[in-house]
Amino acid sequence: MNDWPVGLSTGCFYQKSIFDCLEPIRHSGFSMIEICSFPAHLDYHDFDAVRRAAKRVDELGLEAYSFHAPFADHIDITSLNNDQRNAALHEILKAAEAAAILQVRYFVIHPGPEHEQTPDLPCVERLQRMQNAAGTLNRVAQRCLELGIGCVLENKLPHLLFGGTSDILWILGAMSAINIGTCLDTGHAFLSGDLYNVMHKLSGHLQMIHANDNGGSYDDHKPPGEGNIDWNRLLTELSQIEFHGGFILELSGDKEPEAVLAEARRARRYLREISRRLALSCPPTVSVANWRV
Repeated sequence: MNDWPVGLSTGCFYQKSIFDCLEPIRHSGFSMIEICSFPAHLDYHDFDAVRRAAKRVDELGLEAYSFHAPFADHIDITSLNNDQRNAALHEILKAAEAAAILQVRYFVIHPGPEHEQTPDLPCVERLQRMQNAAGTLNRVAQRCLELGIGCVLENKLPHLLFGGTSDILWILGAMSAINIGTCLDTGHAFLSGDLYNVMHKLSGHLQMIHANDNGGSYDDHKPPGEGNIDWNRLLTELSQIEFHGGFILELSGDKEPEAVLAEARRARRYLREISRRLALSCPPTVSVANWRV
């Protein structure tokens, strides 16, 4: 199966109200979206606003496929300070409640802070922080289970603390919750220099893709096909591991909305064309032994 659905993250309009961008997205032909949690876009603390957003999503015939949990320096689920860690947990649980109101399939979380890695971080502190992350994420996963939404961990930029694939796999292994999956961010993985291995390592838990491209130096969030990622190889290998989730385009919003939406449509066509070729290269077969002559 390689007819993957392709949606668009509203993160490319994070500085605008969600109510100003849903209709243009729908008119661009997208029916599936990920909703960004940036406060100026949609304040997830304001449940009345979240309910109005959910109603508008439904009116337009859109599906809120996923909701991206907030991430910032001060939202540190690994912190050694209990008050700071509990405050981070409170923010994420609040966002999970909003995600449930929006009736998403997946709640996407960065499994650590936005701090850069420091080579002199003591091993004892590193281990304690990873254990803190696993403990906090257990509570988030349990709440997501109660709310009826899926919970997925996204691979972060490689220069950030716990941005390595081995780190996310360690955290997954240390968690007692089993209702936890992964989201492959193609741009982040490509910047690690090991995109295809990252994909295979996460494949046992892989539920969805954040699709974006770059030139290998910066997290450009270019449309797929406009950077240096080999999408033919990536989609072929996703097909081989029988990935069945959705692609969410996570594009830069540094242009006028019309230009961003044109890029999104172009990226969707590009991915669908590769999917089409993959499907035609593997036509369905019927075992001769099943036919009666």
